[in-house]
Amino acid sequence: MDLKTYIRDVPDFPKPGIVFKDFTPLLASPSALALSVELMANPFRGKGVQMVVGAESRGFIFGIAIAQALSVGFVPIRKPGKLPRSVHGVDYALEYGSDRLEIHTDALAPGTKCVIVDDLLATGGTMRAACQLTGMSGAHIVGIAVLIELAFLKARDTFASIAPVHSVLQY
Repeated sequence: MDLKTYIRDVPDFPKPGIVFKDFTPLLASPSALALSVELMANPFRGKGVQMVVGAESRGFIFGIAIAQALSVGFVPIRKPGKLPRSVHGVDYALEYGSDRLEIHTDALAPGTKCVIVDDLLATGGTMRAACQLTGMSGAHIVGIAVLIELAFLKARDTFASIAPVHSVLQY
């Protein structure tokens, strides 16, 4: 199955010059969705992963499914004001702006082996913030999994010292 046929390019979204990779057609296809989750989860089978971490909101879609596929739990990383207890927070730059992400301070025990999941790796801002937050908890990042990598932006290179990056689709 060619999963790229389920990814739709949307030009000039969310601003002029950006070509948004819309994966909602993939989500609508049970077989494409199932294959995507398996391809994202498979590199981490047998690696001792104890928790999957995913950033709001698209990281939740794949992160929870991958956690289920690996028979482990899921920890959400949220936007400010969404988590009810004490949090660690990180401000970060996006491809087209800035934002902040937070994680509960007690979400991950020190040494927990984690995979961080998101839908897309572009410039790496969101993923770097997720890695920082996971590190603040003392957890160990086993790997990073994304559905789509914009390889021409070379963000993968910035994670070499953190964890291996696995992407299903590269553009």
